[in-house]
Amino acid sequence: MAPQDTTPPAVALSGLTKHFGSVHAVDGVDLEIADGEFFSMLGPSGSGKTTVLRLIAGFEQPTSGSIVLGGEDVTGTAPFEREVNTVFQDYALFPHMSILDNVAYGLRVRGVGRKERHAQAREVLATVRLDHVADRRPTQLSGGQRQRVALARAIVVRPKVLLLDEPLGALDLKLREQMQVELKGLQRELGITFVFVTHDQEEALTLSDRVAVFNEGRIVQLGTPREIYESPRSEYVATFVGTSNILDEAAAGALMGRFARFALRPEKVALAGPVPDGAVTAPGVVVETIYLGTGRRVVVDLDAGPRLAALESSTVQVEAQRGDRVTAWWRPDDLVALDPSAHDSRGRPVGAPA
Repeated sequence: MAPQDTTPPAVALSGLTKHFGSVHAVDGVDLEIADGEFFSMLGPSGSGKTTVLRLIAGFEQPTSGSIVLGGEDVTGTAPFEREVNTVFQDYALFPHMSILDNVAYGLRVRGVGRKERHAQAREVLATVRLDHVADRRPTQLSGGQRQRVALARAIVVRPKVLLLDEPLGALDLKLREQMQVELKGLQRELGITFVFVTHDQEEALTLSDRVAVFNEGRIVQLGTPREIYESPRSEYVATFVGTSNILDEAAAGALMGRFARFALRPEKVALAGPVPDGAVTAPGVVVETIYLGTGRRVVVDLDAGPRLAALESSTVQVEAQRGDRVTAWWRPDDLVALDPSAHDSRGRPVGAPA
């Protein structure tokens, strides 16, 4: 029998709340993040994810609940007493210092001698492939380079947990995609626990080992990127993480005789090709087409009532146009049943904005 892993979670939150007057920014969060995990907190603005990050860092004190890092309760301790470091979106580099001194600053505060701290800073700069700019100033670097300097400054003190508050949000799309690859590679190389806050669904799915989806101060679903995307439990998650067609009880009943709520991803809906046995078919009219480069989004008003979006591959030979009659089809297994308990009495997803 293999020995059990007794390593405590890098982060453990229990009954965590934070109230700002009548606003419950964090409303009873229980969460464990494993040592060495790349963990993302995903949600829209005001969902509570950044407040949770600030609570872990010690920049805010909780109204109630506990914060345990590596088995040590740090709920009431100051930020500098916690073995964590934070990377912010605005980098917060010192413009009057060289890149080397920026990276070495945390070691300087800890009393490390000049020669030793510079040696460690150069080593970390080499890790992020910026050792050749050690003598420059931040204004002489690109946005992507400054972001890597901010990462180097955060990891040079060897924190057990690195907190990242939307660190790629200020970068353009191409650079952000490049930095996502570099960030994941760096995390694997260092083995440090990364806790990443983002409102970008694709970013969270690309980078993470696990994702917590937040809304109104609560975690509404927790799982691997595949679980979150392919098996959303509520309408809120199905529509916030990617795009989903939502079939309510009336639509599902009319189309399939199944009176329940379902999510159906657009890439699971086909408009061409041989229809396999057992597939659900639904005729309708194309009302809009949107070119996406890698394919097309085709919107169809079904004769049975609901409107569906289908995602067509760029390899489709015959493209339906606006006004064309088509038959949409999908496999029953592609439907994701939504939890009825995740909806309130008015049919709204629990946790969704009023």
